[in-house]
Amino acid sequence: MWNNSLQTFAVSIVIAAGVSLSACNAPTQETPSEAVSDSTAEQAKPEQANPTPETDLDGATVEQGTPVKYDVSSWGDKQVQPVSVQEVDQIKSTFGKVVTTDENSLDYASNPAVKYRFMDTDAPYLDLIDSEKYLELGWYFANPTDSDKEKELSKAHAKKSYQLARQLMNDDGGKVISDMLRGQIIKNKTIGGQKIELGKCEFYSCMLVLNKSGEQQAEDSERKLDNDG
Repeated sequence: MWNNSLQTFAVSIVIAAGVSLSACNAPTQETPSEAVSDSTAEQAKPEQANPTPETDLDGATVEQGTPVKYDVSSWGDKQVQPVSVQEVDQIKSTFGKVVTTDENSLDYASNPAVKYRFMDTDAPYLDLIDSEKYLELGWYFANPTDSDKEKELSKAHAKKSYQLARQLMNDDGGKVISDMLRGQIIKNKTIGGQKIELGKCEFYSCMLVLNKSGEQQAEDSERKLDNDG
């Protein structure tokens, strides 16, 4: 059993330890001079004179560029020589000279096809893809930040596709290309006697896919009407 002296000594140690812990846990208060100093430093921070340019999700600077303008109204509405989706040689002549031919290509639905390319490999492309079931027109869709040369070639490709679409679908074909260039997407529609599987311009690419069966169905319908008449 502890004597009185030892008990008194132990109690003194416990009290001293409690006071020490309270001092350590007490919140630190800023002095008025420190608060004024912090406030002054905050106000003294200079604002950016020029805001940071917009950035994309990867942190790269987004360039604005000049949007490409397609003057479709100047491409003409004169009478054109109609062609069939089966007349590939005549169709190729509208696009120009074939630079390369890939006989091991694939069409829109991954069926075996032949791809005719009308531009060099390092130039904005202009392609014609022909298979048993589909005929596909494809060309480079210029971006606002592309060079002037790339934009001009893109417009030239669009004009040729416009002319060919008119040959395949009459004036309705020209409207289809015009709508595509304005951002409209065309799916599963029969226009001008052709069945359009897909027509769109986005992400640097324009494509117009025609189902060859649509033309045959249109011809059969016309023949039936003539016989009924």
